[in-house]
Amino acid sequence: MKNYLLSRLSLLIGFLLGAQFFVTFLLIFALYVSTFFLFNQEESLKHFVFNYKVHGIIFCSFLSISAGSIINQFYDREKDKITRPFRSRIQSFLKQKYFLYAYLLLNTLSLGIAAFISYRVFVFFLIYQFLMWLYSHKLSKILILNNLSFVGLSLYPFFGMLVYYQTYSVQLMLMSVFLFLILTSIDIIKDILTFHADRIFGYDTLANTFGIKAAKAITIVLVVLNLYVSAIIVDHHHLHNWMSGYFSVGMLLQIVIVYLLLNKSKFYSFSALNLLRLWVFIGILCMLIDGIIAYLQ
Repeated sequence: MKNYLLSRLSLLIGFLLGAQFFVTFLLIFALYVSTFFLFNQEESLKHFVFNYKVHGIIFCSFLSISAGSIINQFYDREKDKITRPFRSRIQSFLKQKYFLYAYLLLNTLSLGIAAFISYRVFVFFLIYQFLMWLYSHKLSKILILNNLSFVGLSLYPFFGMLVYYQTYSVQLMLMSVFLFLILTSIDIIKDILTFHADRIFGYDTLANTFGIKAAKAITIVLVVLNLYVSAIIVDHHHLHNWMSGYFSVGMLLQIVIVYLLLNKSKFYSFSALNLLRLWVFIGILCMLIDGIIAYLQ
């Protein structure tokens, strides 16, 4: 009985890791926070809570992102044996055909809900699912396109909510540029850390095409550019206390990131990667806190 429960638990953990549910939940949390406190300028909390279209779109995003993670691990499974041996070992308890079944089920369910909302939402997610498959199948191995498509797909649901609420401003554009640059930096650093595996399996990343030094130099340029964008946001746009502090402290953090990338040690690159990921999460929390404070006033 004990062995049976352990095997079932291993299957569940393997599936959750394959679908990257934990990362997906973070993205959905970020989508909810940004939708209500950033994109939604007029709708009250009551109307937002009972707006089935918004919740339907976000749930479709959750299903589509989970499906995209599954198909991505399907194509990257050989590479993951080198770069993520523990996760690959856990996933080996579950046959690949079950991941594919889950991929089809999640996508079908997402499109079904999207069609119920509107044909525009259906088309939006149909395109999204196709692009995620294309990224996993082809784009992830093409130089520069791999980084741009990864970031673009990460931001795709946020762009959808932006269009839904028709909320456009210079401040939002600058914050989008900030997020785009930080996600691009994260993806390039990730490629630096998986340099050898990418070369073995034919992934044409900046690191294995131009060398690690060149990839780090490009990342440093992006970080410095993001520092400038942060300064513009702080100086020229009115932000609430927590978000203002976030971008102000972020300028110091980006100087630290540059220092870490100038070091040759792999540990420093790994530290820079995790600091940037952590900073994205802190940004979500700061937006949530500022939004709650503004709502209660």
